[in-house]
Amino acid sequence: MSTRSHQILASVHRTGCDPDFLGTSVALPLLDTEASQDAVLWDGSNVIPYTHFSLSLSKSRRLARWVAWNIDGASTKRLSRSGIDFDKDPRLPEEFQSGNELYKGNRLDRGHIARRADLVWGEVAEAQQANQDSFFYTNIAPQMDDFNQSSQEGIWGQLENALYEQVDVEDLKVSVFGGPVFQHGDQVYRGVGLPSEYWKLIAFKEGGVLKARAFLLTQDLDQLRAALAFDEFRVYQVSVGELEQRTQLEFAGSVRLADDLVSIHTAARDPLGSIADINW
Repeated sequence: MSTRSHQILASVHRTGCDPDFLGTSVALPLLDTEASQDAVLWDGSNVIPYTHFSLSLSKSRRLARWVAWNIDGASTKRLSRSGIDFDKDPRLPEEFQSGNELYKGNRLDRGHIARRADLVWGEVAEAQQANQDSFFYTNIAPQMDDFNQSSQEGIWGQLENALYEQVDVEDLKVSVFGGPVFQHGDQVYRGVGLPSEYWKLIAFKEGGVLKARAFLLTQDLDQLRAALAFDEFRVYQVSVGELEQRTQLEFAGSVRLADDLVSIHTAARDPLGSIADINW
């Protein structure tokens, strides 16, 4: 356990992701029975708080099942990541966290689930804390380095920025949920199942109306076919209902009502070719 972790954990009281951040309640996802039994508990809860984000950690997969975070675009700070190391969260059992032992000496990249740039807002000390919190391994998921060279990485990595560019977001505030999709057939490496799909759900207000948009990063949207190991990753816009089916999660009723893409059938949908293809 590093000195950095001790200092950080002692410095502030973490309140986590705020469900009322948008002025309309956007509750955190609920786990189904199987996922609940697999969740790491912190202070009796399966929700673990950090600065500006919260998450639920899977014991068996040793990765976050979901991460939820708030973005305040009006008070974002420019902070460097220099000098901040990836680290396990000393508040939680080490055996349920995938640390450097998973990533060293191979082609796996440490991918932030909640983007560091999304979290660094508020007062300077608060933003600095969020900056450091983002580097706990509980907010990290393994991604092959060739994914970062994929033509689709630009779409996936820029979803939040694209929202601000294309939508008149109320108060520049956004709530985001994201994580890996756990599947029984995921390849196990060093005792960890490597996810082959990732998801993200973005909630925001436009003209006083709550909206929700969901996305899936995958090699193949059809679950009945096996993804090709060397196929290109694609980004799909999906419905909240589809996302619930794939993730063992239940999203808030307000989120489901805010999604107006439920009529689009999976088989009829093409992957996003560019940011301009997104239906906001």
